[in-house]
Amino acid sequence: MKMIVKTLALVLFVTTGMVSQSAFSEPKKVRIGLAVANLQADFFNQIKQSVEAAGRSKGVEIITVDAKGDTALQAGQVKNLITSKIDALIYIPAGATAAGLPVQAAKAAGIPVVTVDRNPSDAPGDTFIATDSVAATRTLGEYVIKMTGGKGIIGIVQGQLGTTPELDREKGFSEALAKAPGLIVVAKQASLIWSQDEGFAITQTMLQRNPKITIMFGHADALALGAAQAVKVANLDHKVIVVGFDGDISALKAVKSGVLAATMTQRTQSMGRLSLQAALDLLAGQKLPHLQLQPAALTTQENVDQYLADHP
Repeated sequence: MKMIVKTLALVLFVTTGMVSQSAFSEPKKVRIGLAVANLQADFFNQIKQSVEAAGRSKGVEIITVDAKGDTALQAGQVKNLITSKIDALIYIPAGATAAGLPVQAAKAAGIPVVTVDRNPSDAPGDTFIATDSVAATRTLGEYVIKMTGGKGIIGIVQGQLGTTPELDREKGFSEALAKAPGLIVVAKQASLIWSQDEGFAITQTMLQRNPKITIMFGHADALALGAAQAVKVANLDHKVIVVGFDGDISALKAVKSGVLAATMTQRTQSMGRLSLQAALDLLAGQKLPHLQLQPAALTTQENVDQYLADHP
């Protein structure tokens, strides 16, 4: 009888110890999926680096996937993230087509979604973090007016049609130009993946058809850099002012050297940190604004050094 009591006591002690140890074990690490549109773009790379650095500092696991500009690939990647039991999703859509499907899938699984830079109109994220591209391109357009005295012939290399930044940058720049009837847009063409090669090819065709163009605006720095390259190759008998948008490191260097006249520097590092904090806040049950717009800075030779030294 005494042996049975001792055995029961030992079992109870061991079991209690196991429960006690389990009760005080470390909490489950938060896992956040980061679905990026295209890591070939410096803008998206900077956001990725910022999110991952912030994740390390907060003890959060970040699982990053790169869609390489392919919306179908991205949909599959997000599906896999959901299956792997992520707690939240930070989502930068690869394009406008079917961009809402990953958001819908995540929300159906009870996963909060932070959209960055692009927000599907049919299925927006729980909160959307982006640059105020309308205000920023309005500022850029006003700078072009100042540089040209309000007179010139403009070619525009647009971003991917239907995406949030393409729509907003078109709107803001057009609003500025409405105040300068002497600035005439003679050519406009969309890119597919916002690449430098596209900027070069599109601008080359524009200059062949409209050799009197005096201003080129690329909706992204990569497009503007391609445009600047095409201008150089064209060997025109007049100067062409080229401006971009993003604040990519390569573009900032081009502004410093005079290849680009200006760009709008986005707060990419800040946006990355903010998107991670937003995901954590949503997981904690906090209600966030549907729209969190960030400012961008007009960047010229006069102030470019500060952004090269410390990108916001």
